[in-house]
Amino acid sequence: MTDQQLENKVRLDTANVKKDIDNLVEDGTAQMNRLQDKVSQAPAKAKQDLANWVEESVSELSDNFEKLTGDAKGTIAGAVATMKEDVGRGLGQYNAKVQEYADSVPGGFAEKAAIYPWVTISIALVVGFMLGILLKPTRASRPCC
Repeated sequence: MTDQQLENKVRLDTANVKKDIDNLVEDGTAQMNRLQDKVSQAPAKAKQDLANWVEESVSELSDNFEKLTGDAKGTIAGAVATMKEDVGRGLGQYNAKVQEYADSVPGGFAEKAAIYPWVTISIALVVGFMLGILLKPTRASRPCC
């Protein structure tokens, strides 16, 4: 190989190496651009995923709260209905007993109480005061000063 041939071969090899290096630089730049795009998309995707998760959690919590509220309303409605029936039955029994006692009082007390309700109220107040005096706890005398 002559010097001229060697020089041509070196030029050709140098041109090929330069072309290969240019290709490598372009590939590296393209990969960096793709990485940069992915890195810039990652926070946006994470933000969207977090927003979706929060929205789903709030929705599920709201559904559970509505279910709990509905269950509580149903339970309370059932308890109120039962209590209303029990109170109605208790008042009916009380009224029957009171009517029975009023009928057993001599002198037509039930008819007079029906005609003059203030008499019944006055008697109830007197009985209440008497019970209050009888059932009032005694106070222990305190030594002075």
